[in-house]
Amino acid sequence: MPRKLLLLPPRSVPSAFRAPRASPSASAAMNAARTGYRVFSANSTAACTELAKRITERLGAELGKSVVYQETNGETRVEIKESVRGQDIFIIQTIPRDVNTAVMELLIMAYALKTACARNIIGVIPYFPYSKQSKMRKRGSIVCKLLASMLAKAGLTHIITMDLHQKEIQGFFSFPVDNLRASPFLLQYIQEEIPNYRNAVIVAKSPDAAKRAQSYAERLRLGLAVIHGEAQCTELDMDDGRHSPPMVRNATVHPGLELPLMMAKEKPPITVVGDVGGSIAIIVDDIIDDVESFVAAAEILKERGAYKIYVMATHGILSAEAPRLIEESSIDEVVVTNTVPHEVQKLQCPKIKTVDISLILSEAIRRIHNGESMAYLFRNITVDD
Repeated sequence: MPRKLLLLPPRSVPSAFRAPRASPSASAAMNAARTGYRVFSANSTAACTELAKRITERLGAELGKSVVYQETNGETRVEIKESVRGQDIFIIQTIPRDVNTAVMELLIMAYALKTACARNIIGVIPYFPYSKQSKMRKRGSIVCKLLASMLAKAGLTHIITMDLHQKEIQGFFSFPVDNLRASPFLLQYIQEEIPNYRNAVIVAKSPDAAKRAQSYAERLRLGLAVIHGEAQCTELDMDDGRHSPPMVRNATVHPGLELPLMMAKEKPPITVVGDVGGSIAIIVDDIIDDVESFVAAAEILKERGAYKIYVMATHGILSAEAPRLIEESSIDEVVVTNTVPHEVQKLQCPKIKTVDISLILSEAIRRIHNGESMAYLFRNITVDD
């Protein structure tokens, strides 16, 4: 005869041994902490943390607690002072004059956050260093690609930058790169801060910058001028192998090999293609570092009849004697963004003005964290901007 199974009621567990049931609000707080985000500044100088403070204020967040300093032997030390486990971390790094120290700060902080189990590590690098060394020159190296590999190895999973010197640099990275544009802010400055800007002409100081100048001119419905002929060699001349290999005397040549004789290149005298007489000249570029070429362009434009000269650029590095040369030149105003700290240069030269771009960087951070589309930040933006 089959046995019957007797089902007994479950034994009650004393309340002292029960796990406390989390309230809905506590569960939401735990999930928010697990999937939250933090913003850190990877710079050891107070002047360079200004942009990070502006971004966090717009986001309504506090700057992450960390310590970045240089030891007496010159080594960089980074200490993270709070838990970042499972969070999206945004590292804001502006590049001061000591570029190599800034790069090491970024690498060490990214590696420290990776070791601390951060979920995603996104570098906010408005001016990407070594971006001018993105092409092979003679027997040199493509340093920009090396830096991209170092950042990936350190633990970065994404980068937000602005106006890369060459847009092809994005191909050096093994993770996503959002290359934002500063042109909307510079165009707004032209429209609001330059009196009688309708009487202006957008100027490219070299044929290489003609596409950017054309994009500005089309948006503002203004004329375009290009300065052709430079005293110094341009980047294009140096990276296409015209100066390599070096000249060798009494070189042995295979009897059956006769290369066609190429005529030496001679630069034409400096000319301005376009009319700037009686107009405001606005020179546009992405980087203003050594200002000799800008000063020479301003002199030519002054001779051609331009009565006021502006220089607009995204990254105002302004190295060496740049502030003094600008102050003594025919340039009336230099407008740059705060992607690179330049407060000292502004004290030396009142002609330097700053446009704040923290708005677009903070919005990019918010959208990336929330998984929203970045297309809104590229409205009416073309490849040539």
